[in-house]
Amino acid sequence: MPRQVKTMAVLFADICDSTSLYHKLGDATARNVVNACLSVITGVLPRYDGRAVKTIGDEVMCVFPSTDLAVLAASEMQSMVTSSRPGNHPVMIHIGLHYGSVLVEEDDVFGDAVNVAAYLTAVATPEQILTTETTEKCLSAALKSCVRPVFRAMLKGSTRESTVYQVLWRTDNLHLTDVNLHSKKLIPGDTGSLLLTFDEQRLRMDQWRPLLTVGRAPDCDLVVANKFASRKHLTVRLMRTNFYLIDHSINGTFVCLESGEEVHVLRSELLLDGAGQILLGRSRVEQPIEIIRFSRDRRSMYRI
Repeated sequence: MPRQVKTMAVLFADICDSTSLYHKLGDATARNVVNACLSVITGVLPRYDGRAVKTIGDEVMCVFPSTDLAVLAASEMQSMVTSSRPGNHPVMIHIGLHYGSVLVEEDDVFGDAVNVAAYLTAVATPEQILTTETTEKCLSAALKSCVRPVFRAMLKGSTRESTVYQVLWRTDNLHLTDVNLHSKKLIPGDTGSLLLTFDEQRLRMDQWRPLLTVGRAPDCDLVVANKFASRKHLTVRLMRTNFYLIDHSINGTFVCLESGEEVHVLRSELLLDGAGQILLGRSRVEQPIEIIRFSRDRRSMYRI
């Protein structure tokens, strides 16, 4: 089937912190809760002419023919999940949606509009719905009153800052935080995934691989033979749109930045940005043999 270009609203609904559900409830019970929540979400779609494109883990990707239908569906998803307690357990979701041009091929959907919707889902907090300036402009007059500007952002595929809007889905907004419209609040953008290279191995961290471990232990994602490295030396973790190196070692981690500066990280964390080198247990002046190189892949960390 050839690719078709269509304009539609793309929505992602993601269960918040599902990992903790598995730790707290066990695999079988947590899976039942997740499945029950996903059923509540997808059960909303027929009422708003929506279609589930795919379910990935604890997240549903949906499309709608109009902005109004997507916003109404997102609001009902939040309301239903809050009131129904899927699987008899309190669950929260966060939602991002965007209206724009997409490529449709064999019922799957691709393009910057998809990346933007996924990015907004990542930056949305529990029980929050975020959408874009483009979406807001296409809403009916009635629904424009149900959104408010909250941030500025550089969205994928655009060269200018645009406004991010919050959808006010609750009937009672007494506890809503007031927005300071006089402050310039530019939230971190989708600057791409993180590439880690060690010997012949090349690993890509993104929303599908948000955590990576490095050390001498055989169950680490990157295993080193360096005796100055601890068995569980460090982790690299994706937090929203940024990657952080977190040291757990005895000798610390030395990070060489693009500026030429070398930072010693010991039982603390460091934001990894741009490109550089990671040295385990020894500084570069000690001429370490094993070097892990990192760099940001400027493509979207959400969808390619």
